[in-house]
Amino acid sequence: MQSPIVEFDSATDDKTEQQKTDLLGMDRQAMEAFFKSIGEKPFRAGQVMKWIHQFGISDFSEMTNLGKGLREKLSQVAQIRTPKIVAEQVSSDGTIKWLLEVDNQNSVETVYIPEKNRGTLCISSQVGCALECTFCSTGQQGFNRNLENWEIVAQMWVANKALGCKPKEERRITNIVFMGMGEPLLNVTHTFPTARILMDDFAYGLSKRRVTISTAGVVPAIDRIKQELDISLAISLHAPNNKLRDILVPINKKYPLEVLIPSLYRFVEGGNSKKHVTVEYVMIDKFNDRTEHAQQLVKLLADLPCKVNLIPFNPFPNTDYKRSSNNAIHRFRAILEQGGLNVTVRKTRGDDIDAACGQLAGKVSDRTKRTLHRVDFKAKQIKS
Repeated sequence: MQSPIVEFDSATDDKTEQQKTDLLGMDRQAMEAFFKSIGEKPFRAGQVMKWIHQFGISDFSEMTNLGKGLREKLSQVAQIRTPKIVAEQVSSDGTIKWLLEVDNQNSVETVYIPEKNRGTLCISSQVGCALECTFCSTGQQGFNRNLENWEIVAQMWVANKALGCKPKEERRITNIVFMGMGEPLLNVTHTFPTARILMDDFAYGLSKRRVTISTAGVVPAIDRIKQELDISLAISLHAPNNKLRDILVPINKKYPLEVLIPSLYRFVEGGNSKKHVTVEYVMIDKFNDRTEHAQQLVKLLADLPCKVNLIPFNPFPNTDYKRSSNNAIHRFRAILEQGGLNVTVRKTRGDDIDAACGQLAGKVSDRTKRTLHRVDFKAKQIKS
């Protein structure tokens, strides 16, 4: 019997706004149902989705292929909410980080990473994170709530606006990764519809290979991805055995490796020959970067269609962890490759503005009070 997926209720402060239906976070099915509910033809859904997502329009009066009567009706019963950019930081390598205000108490961070042949947007799914992964700055900030559909897809909408491009005319964001603040698979109610919007031809039209959900290992929801979404999957593994992973990724105590790894096999089972899982592995000095750890990882992933992404640890305030040396990373990579694994080393981007992997913090009104009672974590030097 599968364990239930635990989700956290979102809080909303503005009751007046909630009286209007928000369209930004609606996937096509929901949008069609909305238009039927107000006595309009379902094809209007595609028209409005194009205006919102492909042309970046949030004012119904500018949707010129809609009749005046429909535009007026929409302005009375619907809205297109977008978050405010509180701050923007630009790294020396071109990475851009935006702090977006999602309510009066909370803000989340979104990061754009430009590369030669692609542009990746790293988006958040929760305000803070409930998982307390010890190598991650977000996990040390506490947790407030889930982001709603509109708050997640708005990160794409706002980024396109800030970059000065319209997806229909100029696509600078080619890839989306759910690797920002929060655990996406503890918010499937809002993450899944957002993924559908990102891939919808009436919206952003991204291919399934260019939208990736990253999870620390919420096994029941991994199975749901297999059933409900055709999308790419990344797993935050970070350790080759339960003893180490219990420390780095505490959800491992609920879904240990002997439960998690079979779920990854189920995910790729029956797919095309190119279907694989991206395995993320943060490299922490003298903690999970030894020769024996690499050998254990080879054995753990031996038959899984996967690509291993080694991530040099990115420091944040009050952590005792340190980044593995270049020699340790190269040695680790060589062992994995000799074991037949496909391996890349992630290039650190945006670390001068705290926008690199594991550094996102945002502004979190912590409902868990975690930051008040946490005992300072000391990195443990243990043997596997």
